Amino acid sequence: MNIVLVSVVVALAAVTGYLASQLRRRALDSSGLNTEVRVDTEGLVTAVKEAVDARVGKAAQEALKTNTELASRLIDERSRTLEEQTRNLLQPVTEQMGQLKASVGDLKSTYEKNKGSVDSLNESLTQQINELTSHTGALAGALKSPSARGAWGENQLRNIIDLSGMASYCDFSEQTTETSDEGALRPDLTVRLPNGAFLVVDSKVPLAAYLRMQEIDDTAAREAELKGHVKAMQNHVKALADKRYWALFDDAPDFVVMFVPGESFLADALRAEPALVDEAMRQRVVIASPMSLMALLLTVARGWQTTLVAENAKKVEEHGRELHRRVGTTLAAMAKTGRGLETATKAYNEMVGSVESRMLPTLRRFSELGVSGEELPEVKPVESSARDLTPRELDSGSESTE
Repeated sequence: MNIVLVSVVVALAAVTGYLASQLRRRALDSSGLNTEVRVDTEGLVTAVKEAVDARVGKAAQEALKTNTELASRLIDERSRTLEEQTRNLLQPVTEQMGQLKASVGDLKSTYEKNKGSVDSLNESLTQQINELTSHTGALAGALKSPSARGAWGENQLRNIIDLSGMASYCDFSEQTTETSDEGALRPDLTVRLPNGAFLVVDSKVPLAAYLRMQEIDDTAAREAELKGHVKAMQNHVKALADKRYWALFDDAPDFVVMFVPGESFLADALRAEPALVDEAMRQRVVIASPMSLMALLLTVARGWQTTLVAENAKKVEEHGRELHRRVGTTLAAMAKTGRGLETATKAYNEMVGSVESRMLPTLRRFSELGVSGEELPEVKPVESSARDLTPRELDSGSESTE
């Protein structure tokens, strides 16, 4: 439409120029012929210009209207196309939003259903935590008693022995009393080793200072109680070294095991005094926590397993020799029975031959004379023989029998 409008404007401009040139030419011609005749060329040009302007304005309005309508249609088509494309692009998002809404609804319904059970579970956990706290407090109070601490240590020791499997592989006795030159000694545990020796374990570790430390919040006071705990353990190490438990048993390891019934008891003491273990080792005292004692007992149990395997192998060898001797005796008896069967078969066949050659002919004459009408049964010799054993087996059986 813009091209059409430009063409109209150009055509009108050309016509206007042409008319203006004609009017000027005629005016010149007429001026030469009659000077008195005048033509209002300016008015004519103005009239033509107004007509052209009106025509151009009308054509411009029509073109603008046409362009507006066309643009409106293009915009509508583009809008519909864009809307369709947007709808296609948003369709997966809409579906996912619907699925998400359904999932959220399911979660909400599930939460509403499980809310009661969760509340009851929270109440149960709170009750159990309160009970655990009270039991922990009661245990802490009970451990303040030396006898209660000793019983707890012995119980820990018994549990470790059960877990390590030592109850199945060795004899152990709790609170046995042994005598020495210094009087009666009472170790908490004696473990029998595969070589017949005994390993002595003591669990009477002082824990009073450590338990007091757990009840104090002041840092300086806690450090002081921790040092007291280390000092008490050092004194106990010296007391065990002076008792010389390893001298009570023959072939016993020349050390005694000092069992600490809690990992934290030993870990905190080593944090305050790292040389505690080395100092105890120099006095022939091995400080063992539950894990290290478990490893030690598992090693002993492994030794017992190896010893029992060796003993069982020896017993298997003895039983094998006895079984071999008895099998040889059985084979000799079987060979003897076979020889007896062969002799009996030979005698039976000889008897059958004698009966057939001497007795049956006479008996058949009785049938011919009408004394007896029944036929005598036929007696056949035994043709199969007993299977012989190999000479090697028979010789072994004969040697075993002798």
